[in-house]
Amino acid sequence: MPSYILLARFTQQGVERIEDGPARIEAARKTLESLGGKLQSIYLTMGRYDSVAIIDAPNDEAAAKFSIAVGAQGNVKIESLRAFTEQEYAKIVTSLP
Repeated sequence: MPSYILLARFTQQGVERIEDGPARIEAARKTLESLGGKLQSIYLTMGRYDSVAIIDAPNDEAAAKFSIAVGAQGNVKIESLRAFTEQEYAKIVTSLP
């Protein structure tokens, strides 16, 4: 299953409702599971992004649906990155013309 890295920044609404954060994570976990994915890990971070999540999703479409669904709630803005494993990376670069 493909992996994705989600970089999130709190919106003003997200900061104002920060105490709801743990419940929002659980709701997001259930949303992702309903799309056939899994939340591997989530971290509160310091710096440009407020949190980083690593997820698995069956495909790009499911990952996009998840990012849109979470972002539509208005608490975070998400930047999604497709993550390739070391084995996938090796396959890509060894097949270069």
